[in-house]
Amino acid sequence: MSTLAASLAKAPRDSRGWLVAPALAFIVVLFLYPFAYGLVLSFKPMNGGGMFANYLLFVRDLSLWPTVFITLKLAVPATVINVGLALPVAFALRRKSPYQKFVTTLLVIPITLGTVLVADGMLSYFGPNGWFPQALHALHLYRGVEIRLTHNYWGVLISLIISGFPFAFLLMLSYITGIDPTLARAAATLGAGPWQQFRQIYLPLLAPGLAMTACLSFVQAYSVFPSAILLGAPAGPTRVISIAASEAAFESYDYSLASTIAIIMGFVQLIVVAAMLNAKRYFYSGPVSGGKG
Repeated sequence: MSTLAASLAKAPRDSRGWLVAPALAFIVVLFLYPFAYGLVLSFKPMNGGGMFANYLLFVRDLSLWPTVFITLKLAVPATVINVGLALPVAFALRRKSPYQKFVTTLLVIPITLGTVLVADGMLSYFGPNGWFPQALHALHLYRGVEIRLTHNYWGVLISLIISGFPFAFLLMLSYITGIDPTLARAAATLGAGPWQQFRQIYLPLLAPGLAMTACLSFVQAYSVFPSAILLGAPAGPTRVISIAASEAAFESYDYSLASTIAIIMGFVQLIVVAAMLNAKRYFYSGPVSGGKG
């Protein structure tokens, strides 16, 4: 029996050892190699001019560098709205109930449909001839100027909220349901009200999950592409950085410049994500362990 127990205790360590090499190979093939290839390619401009020619072109070209801020104007509000809405909704549905199952199942639909089908539905319902503007007009809620919720900034923002909120909600719900409810009950016995329980118990324990949800939501929103084309104005106010990279690669066939734009896109995302993770330290610096069990 002692031999069997020793072999069983040793088995997990051996199995983990066998998984190290495939895991490293998976990371290298899917992440490190494409990044390294794109980075090297960005220093080989198609038209010559030195290894930093593409980066200088991006800074000087008025059709390229503004795309960074155009994308931020879409990604930052979408992230704030998605996380800001997901937190109270997930907190209200933290206890297992039929409402939790219904809302969770309902919000899986936008994720299943995908960005393109969501955009197609918005064109049908939010377009100039869709039921939503027509209903507002029939109810005399607006007069004169036509309400336009597609082919502009607002169409892309609404699409990012529709497609990004379910992801943020499900992620926040998983964090909130992992917090031991006895902590809040213990605070209630000491006289803490619902708001004090949320501010002093749940919110500090949710700080890491809140920061991670915000980071993932921002990265998802910053890489917007189909919505900016189908629901926005790709040649105007919604010419995001991903469209600029696509035009460089598939219209100008300048893959080096396209790689440069992609590297800059990733660098901007890295800066914002690092800032959010750094802000989490000032938000709460105490212990964050409060799981069930």
